[in-house]
Parts: sequence; C-alpha cells; structure tokens
Amino acid sequence: MGEDRRLAAVVALAQGMAAAHTPRDSWQAAALGACRALDGGFAALSVWERQLGRLRVLVNVGDRRPDEEEFPESEAYPVHQFPEITEFLHERWAGGGGPHAWVETAEGTAAGTPGYFHQRVAALRRRGRGCCVVAPVVLHGRAWGELYVARPVDAPVFDRADADFATVLAAVVSAGLAQTERLEEARRLAYTDPLTGLANRRAVDVRLEEAVERHRTEGAAVSLVVCDLNGLKRVNDTLGHAVGDRLLERFGSVLSLCGAMVPGALVARLGGDEFCLLAVGPPADDVVKAADELCRRAAELELGEGVACGMASTEDPIGEVRDARRLFRLADAAQYRAKALRVDRPVVAGREGPQDPVVRLADEPSPAQAERRRFRGRR
Repeated sequence: MGEDRRLAAVVALAQGMAAAHTPRDSWQAAALGACRALDGGFAALSVWERQLGRLRVLVNVGDRRPDEEEFPESEAYPVHQFPEITEFLHERWAGGGGPHAWVETAEGTAAGTPGYFHQRVAALRRRGRGCCVVAPVVLHGRAWGELYVARPVDAPVFDRADADFATVLAAVVSAGLAQTERLEEARRLAYTDPLTGLANRRAVDVRLEEAVERHRTEGAAVSLVVCDLNGLKRVNDTLGHAVGDRLLERFGSVLSLCGAMVPGALVARLGGDEFCLLAVGPPADDVVKAADELCRRAAELELGEGVACGMASTEDPIGEVRDARRLFRLADAAQYRAKALRVDRPVVAGREGPQDPVVRLADEPSPAQAERRRFRGRR
C-alpha cells in the first residue's frame, strides 16, 4: 500500500471515529476503518477488563463466522490465554519501548516477537483465516485493549510494514476512544444531578417525551411519580445547607432503592426538594407499590418530615394523554393534593371517581397552582 493511500486510510479512520455518536459507533468505526486500511477480511476491537482478568470483544466486523456476533454480549477470553497483554507489553514499556503490533499466521509468528501465540494460531485455524495483525491500544498511558485484523487463507500474509502501520492505526483509535470518553462524560454531566447522582430535569424531559410517544404509538403504560421532600427548608434554616444536602443525598438513595422495584424506572431530582420516578411498561399498581414504599422509608429518615407523593399513569382514568406536559401536570397536581392533605401515601390521579379532584386541578388549575407549575417549567 502506497504512502498516499495509507495517509488517506488514517484520515478516514479518524473521521469515522470523530463522527461517532455513541461508544458502540466509535468501536465499530475503529474496527471497520482498520479493516479497510489493512485490506483485511475481518477485524475486532477488544478491551482488557483488568478487574475480571479477561479480554472482552466489543465489536466484530467484516467476514464474521456464525459464532462472531457484531456486538457480542459475552465473547471474552481469559487474559492468561493472551499473556502478552499483561506481560510482554508491560516489559516492553518498562524498558522504554512502545506498544508495537505483531503478525501471526496459522503456522505461527510471522512478524514481531510477542512471545505467545498458540491461542491466536489455534483461533486462526479454527476460523479458516490465514494471518492476523494484533495492535495494542493504549489509553491514558495504560494498556486498554487490542485491535485485531485478519485476512483469509488465500490473501497475502501481513508483513513488517503492515505491523508498523497497524501500530499507527491503533494510536488513531486510541485518540478516537479518548474523544468518545470525553463526549460521554459531557453527556453524563448534562443529564445528571451533581449532588445526588440521579438523573436531572433535562433527562426526565427527554425520557418523558419518548415515553408518551411510545404510549401513543404502541400503547405502552407510562407512570410518573412526582414527590416533594418535606422539611428541607427547616433543616437548611436550623442546621445549615450542608446538612440539608445530606438529607437530599439520603433521600436520593432511598428513591433509587425504591425505583429498583420497578424494572427500567428512571429516578431523578427535578431541582430543589422535588424528585420523580418515571416508568414505561410496568403496570401502574407496581409503580404505586414502589411509591408506597418510598413514602414509608422517607418517613423513617432521621431528618426531614417525610414526602408528599403524587402519581399519574396512562393506565388510570385520567383522559387522553397526548403530550408529556399533561402527564406531568397530573402527577404534579396529585403531589400538590398529597401535600395539602398531609397524607403519608401516594395520591394517584384518576382514582377518586368520575369527578376526581386531581384531574380537575390539573386540567382547570387555580391561578396559584398554574403559576407554581409555570415556575417549575423554567428550571
């Protein structure tokens, strides 16, 4: 391969990874880019999971065998089968060297001297491939995983120049993975409440819009619990905001625990002393049970004065839910009624008969309640 072509391949790989929106997209772009750049028939990207002592395959691309899924859920190999990851590479770096790729064939090592090859040779033979090049991927100065590209039996064997080029490609992949990490961290911070670690209002807005759309198109049940932590102002005024923050963190943990009772539920802090739980799919009664448990546990917290909890579900007689705002208004109105009545259980919209006061409050709010909801919406 000429220098111009190799430069173009490097640029294409970098651009492909830069355009990735998710980690999966990034992994796939890395493997596909390397496979094309090296004229391979198959490529894989794997990560070294130190805590589990294994090399886990993230993506397989190209000419895949029946046992090679594109994004495998459980394809992993004990690191002791590939000790160059932990021993050979470490020794090279410790001696001042760098992570270099090597080539192996179905007959044994062809270029580079990793010191171990029997498992890879066996894999090449088992899957009918003639040779492979293995390039360590280094991220933040540590062995992160490997880039693996193979060719079929009848293709030319990789040579030393191919191994050197694979080393360059692995460095490009490393830079792309670092960028993906930064983007993922930015996304996480954008949708996470920094104090409690729960989702924030922005995340709820996005998920609730998607949930209501699923309800409209698929009939999925959507349930929203809105709760207000009582007594936070008193704690802040008498014991200080640091203690108030601990109360919010503790309640966030309780909410997370109760949310785990509902498969797939999203738990979030809306802001201030307001929290919510959003569930898509599970029956409304299951969500009510979780909300009941939340009220019980909140009442047992050492600080605070329990929680006012309101809920609205598309499974209950609340009328048509065409958009996320109406479901939120209903849950908010139910929470408002729970606080007004000082009850220690969730108030559920639509469960007090044909003239349900919560539904009327949500659809025909008093000026004060309407202003309260408008204020919430500006957070």
